Amino acid sequence: MTERLYYADAYLRSFEAQVIDRVEVNGRPAIILDRTAFYPEGGGQPADRGTLNRVEVVDVQTREADDEVLHLLSAPLLEETVTGIVDAVRRFDLMQQHTGQHILSQAFMHTANAETVSFHLNPDPTDGALTIDLNKGALTPAEIDRAEDFANAIVYEDRPVSARFVNDEELQALPLRKPPKVEQAIRIVEVQGFDWSACGGTHVSRSGEVGLIKVVKAEKRGTETRIEFRCGRRALIDYRRKHQLISQAASELSIGFWELDQTIGRMQAEAKALRKQLVDADARLQQVEARELLNSIEPRGDFGLITQRWLQRDAAYLKRMASLLVAQPKTVVLLGATGQALALVFARSKDLSIDLAALLKAAAAQLGGKGGGSPDFAQAGGPAVNEEQLQDTLSWAREQLG
Repeated sequence: MTERLYYADAYLRSFEAQVIDRVEVNGRPAIILDRTAFYPEGGGQPADRGTLNRVEVVDVQTREADDEVLHLLSAPLLEETVTGIVDAVRRFDLMQQHTGQHILSQAFMHTANAETVSFHLNPDPTDGALTIDLNKGALTPAEIDRAEDFANAIVYEDRPVSARFVNDEELQALPLRKPPKVEQAIRIVEVQGFDWSACGGTHVSRSGEVGLIKVVKAEKRGTETRIEFRCGRRALIDYRRKHQLISQAASELSIGFWELDQTIGRMQAEAKALRKQLVDADARLQQVEARELLNSIEPRGDFGLITQRWLQRDAAYLKRMASLLVAQPKTVVLLGATGQALALVFARSKDLSIDLAALLKAAAAQLGGKGGGSPDFAQAGGPAVNEEQLQDTLSWAREQLG
């Protein structure tokens, strides 16, 4: 069985080892060593990366059959003796985040009696999210702030963090945050006097090394709450990115960043008023356009026909226009638009008995669209077509009306 050196020293970055087996995993060469400092994915913590004799280690897994550590490689490695180098930046980032998760989870237990039911650690150090799901779906912003303050207080106290394997008697005496998932070789990670958790992952040696713990998002998910947070350098990167965005926005608006909320509120109110003015103006313009179309109506025996097409108009515009036009007695309209998408609306005034639903379905089918409706008001949509196709189909529909 491979000796797992990271249990004894999570800061170990280089080591010597002997190859004891060579296998293939999903088409990749992989080796098993007599000892390793590479952490395999497990317990919510992603696997380490690095090199073995300068050959890239692209993944590290635990073989389910016998719990051996598999080092998946970018190329075959032929030597029997290897020098392993663990990616130090990645490893320390994962140590910061994982230890920070232990602290924050216990802080939520202390301040809100909220238990962590799952944990996810994204391996991306620049934009990777950490999340914990809590078994409480009604956490207030104040409760979240209290847990965050409590967690950071533990960081500031720079408490020792230790890990050890325990027997059944020792296990029973520990105030574990949650029961272990395994029954043998139980390893306890302790943040001195604060948190005791069964965990096989790698952790910093003192809580101060975690750095700032910052909750960046809270999302209610049924009876649970998902907390997204960052620790250490990830928290710094997140703050730096947001500070740059806020500073840029404030600069472009020629205001201080502390005025952003008021300025945004004012701009939203102004935008809402302008949208209303635009909607009102558009409605008046549509009424004018409707009158122009009615003035050029085509006589068709006992009814008048209006056929019209537009570019870059949506179905809502066509429906409003049709409603304006068929308010005129003895009127049939065949309207179409294309641009981002196809829209068709066929309608008639209530004093006529022409069934336009069947005609619309046939016209839409010619253009690759679908639709339906009632005999007096039918609509269809589909992928955009060119103007000539739309005109040809409207002309065909016009002819069907005799």
